[in-house]
Amino acid sequence: MKNPFKVLIVTYYWPPAGGPGVQRWLKFVKYLRDFDVEPVVFVPENPHYPLIDDSFESEIPKGIEVIKYPIKEPYRFAKLLSKKKTQTISSGIISDKKQSLLEKFLLWVRGNYFIPDARVGWVKPSVKFLEEYLIDNPVDVIITSGPPHSLHLIGMELKKITKTPWVADFRDPWTSIGYHKKLNLSKKSQRKHEKLEANVLQTADHIIVTSQTTEKQFEVITDVPITVITNGYDTEIAEEVKLDTKFTVSHIGSLLTERNPEILWKIFYELINENKSFALDFQLQLAGVVSDEVVKSIKSYGLSDYLINIGYISHNQVLDVQRKSQVLLVLEIDSIETRAIIPGKIFEYLAAQRPILALGPKESDIEFIINQTGTGVFCNYNKEAEIKETLLSWYQKYKDDKLVLDPTNINQYSRKNLTKKLAKILKAI
Repeated sequence: MKNPFKVLIVTYYWPPAGGPGVQRWLKFVKYLRDFDVEPVVFVPENPHYPLIDDSFESEIPKGIEVIKYPIKEPYRFAKLLSKKKTQTISSGIISDKKQSLLEKFLLWVRGNYFIPDARVGWVKPSVKFLEEYLIDNPVDVIITSGPPHSLHLIGMELKKITKTPWVADFRDPWTSIGYHKKLNLSKKSQRKHEKLEANVLQTADHIIVTSQTTEKQFEVITDVPITVITNGYDTEIAEEVKLDTKFTVSHIGSLLTERNPEILWKIFYELINENKSFALDFQLQLAGVVSDEVVKSIKSYGLSDYLINIGYISHNQVLDVQRKSQVLLVLEIDSIETRAIIPGKIFEYLAAQRPILALGPKESDIEFIINQTGTGVFCNYNKEAEIKETLLSWYQKYKDDKLVLDPTNINQYSRKNLTKKLAKILKAI
């Protein structure tokens, strides 16, 4: 009997972790067996997850081998100083506002003593553990997923020791990600980051990225083959539901100060005051972690009576909110560094088949996806008239019961099709 094609997946985020980071490899694992690939998952035994969502536990396929090894994380000790600051920093969220001395200190320590990140202490013990594990349990390919990018160092060392082919999966960029410049790095620390990044990119047998922009950035550093495999939506979520009776405009996910779209709140204020019918029908709905500054900003534009701030909800509840909303929002920071960021929610928005209004930087990968699939409108933040005109047009279609989409080519983003693409790469290696 032929032995199964086995892959070892080294990832930090795994159920019961919440948020988008856990979903990528959970979904790959869910479908890999359909393409004759047997996954083995290696995760921390006692991780520090900023968000918890127990509903993901049910999606782990039966019989999948999940091996765990303890991790020591400095965030557990930093929480003794400031739980709130530690929570945001560990999530990769760094404020542009005036920082306290404590926050500056935590960032300086994080950036200069924990390179590439605060999980670097897990590298050596994991390499030792997995080296012994692989002697009796060989695999065909090793996969590491980052961030945290320290996990790629595990893959790099295991490749040297075991000669097993290694694939490095980058859910986000490394040195070019937006918050990297905010870590108060010394020149020496910056050089170390860049050297580690180059070593990983040049040592891996194959590199997977989630955006075309990241692919172009990495092509400058390495000749190793690079493939774009975006995040996606699960085929099981495409079902009809009854839409909100209100003209509900919803944002799903974290909405923190750095992504506060004041221009949008201003436009909503104007539409409410210029159109009595719009004022009666409009509803702004936020699901996820929302900063106090964003809530204050919304209220400062007179939108208090129109705001429903749900807070963090389970992934199953998120899907329900997406499908019932009249319009879905994607809001990204307006900077060059965020052009490569494609929020995981956008793919579930595609499956929800509700119009998407996306605001972000020029030449964003988000714009390409929305235009390619015909699922909405992408605008730069300076296109106030275009944003307002789009909302008015959609509102009129809502009133006429004609606010529907006819999307094209969204099947390419189904999790199963993306896993098929992944399996082909793994077997080719």
